[in-house]
Amino acid sequence: MMKIMNILSLKRVPDLFWTAPTPFTIRPPAISILFLLLGLIVFGFGHAILFAANLGVSPWMVLSQGITVQTGYSIGWTILAVSALVLVLWWPLKQVPGLDTVVNSFVVAAVIEVSIKFLPTFDDIVAQSFQALIGIIFIAIGTAVYLIANLGPGPRDGLMTGLQKVTDLPLAYVRNGLELSIVIVGWSIGGTAGIATLMFAIFIGPLTAAAMQFLRHLFDHSK
Repeated sequence: MMKIMNILSLKRVPDLFWTAPTPFTIRPPAISILFLLLGLIVFGFGHAILFAANLGVSPWMVLSQGITVQTGYSIGWTILAVSALVLVLWWPLKQVPGLDTVVNSFVVAAVIEVSIKFLPTFDDIVAQSFQALIGIIFIAIGTAVYLIANLGPGPRDGLMTGLQKVTDLPLAYVRNGLELSIVIVGWSIGGTAGIATLMFAIFIGPLTAAAMQFLRHLFDHSK
């Protein structure tokens, strides 16, 4: 029980050997770039697994679907609009962009495009749920790895870390609060949520915090 509480109490992204000194830099360390790309690949692969489970999309996609229903714009345009709006919200939160902020969507989209073709699909809901959980775990691990690289978060992760600094709440609580709020808003305006959507909103915060705690325990020898 105490270990669970320690995971949920994490408030800061840890600094490890691949952490860049500053997110906004013209010449980031090669090791930071390497782990950034590794994290994004794992993150994208997790989303591909989640899509293959066919039990619902991520909360932010539900919001984009809802906006599409209300406005008639294509899903591609609404995804871009949501990302742009989130970046605008960075300003009062004093978030600093970096390399990841630029390349995040491109790398993740490419990984999903390539990997989803090779992933199995199931008709049994138990197998689908298990597949969705595996996808969420991969997403959490990928998020932890690339955030620790400190080369700027993706738009939505930047909102999470920014709100954490303002509220001083643990990262797991902030992430879960965001995801659940987005699901409710997206669903209320016409987006489609499924079992995997709810699983994502509930588990992504604690699993991301757990992945960071595990990586810190594994690599931080200064403790």
